[in-house]
Amino acid sequence: MIKRKHLSTGVLTVIGILILLFMYIPIIVVVLYAFNADSVNYFPMRGASFKWFAKMAADDDLIRSLEHSLVIAGISTGVACVLGVTGGYGMYRFDFPGKSFMNKLVMLPLILPGILTGVALLTFYQAVGIHQGMMAVILGHSTFLIATVLPQVYSRLQQLDGNIIEAAEDLGATSSQTFFHVVLPNIQTAIISSALLSFTLSMDEIPVTYFLNGIFSTLPIQIWGMTRNGITPEVNAISSLIFIISLAAILISNMLSKED
Repeated sequence: MIKRKHLSTGVLTVIGILILLFMYIPIIVVVLYAFNADSVNYFPMRGASFKWFAKMAADDDLIRSLEHSLVIAGISTGVACVLGVTGGYGMYRFDFPGKSFMNKLVMLPLILPGILTGVALLTFYQAVGIHQGMMAVILGHSTFLIATVLPQVYSRLQQLDGNIIEAAEDLGATSSQTFFHVVLPNIQTAIISSALLSFTLSMDEIPVTYFLNGIFSTLPIQIWGMTRNGITPEVNAISSLIFIISLAAILISNMLSKED
């Protein structure tokens, strides 16, 4: 029985390693090719160079699309944090009909396919008079990013000792003073963690942006357009930078989540 248990554990370990290799080897290859001295991607490489990063930095369209993505991700994350923290705190402090259902409903934008979300938002925005453009994209991103922030904040609030809130109120603190000086410091790691994850998701988002962007491009859409005729070395360079930044943000987010 013991030998059979060890054998099954070993098989599962090997399968897990193979799955991870299948997922991450293509990313590693992209990072390696970003330093390829030749303009054609083949392995083994005949040399290493940083010239594609320099060419990437000199590409005005690529840099402009990066600026658009940074603005959208920054504003959308800010909006999602304000609404997500407010909504999570409201759900924590008050009981109301449908509270449990609302806690599940808020996850819907993340669960639904991006194409369906994009079509739904486009239809709704046209009905209320919001035209395609950066504002529409920011609103669209904020909508599904709330689903990232609110559950994390609400989960952290449920772990909070309610006695400290009662103590603050007994000492004469107003509701706003209690929120800013007692509650926020105790949930700041959850807020930062969800903000980093939200920023990463926004930078990587394509379907919703595609339906709402109008005439301007974000970085993922610009890269997608550049790859229609094949992968170019500067695409590998910008993809490598995005991967490194995203990986750092996700690792920090996970570390902060564990601290909670």
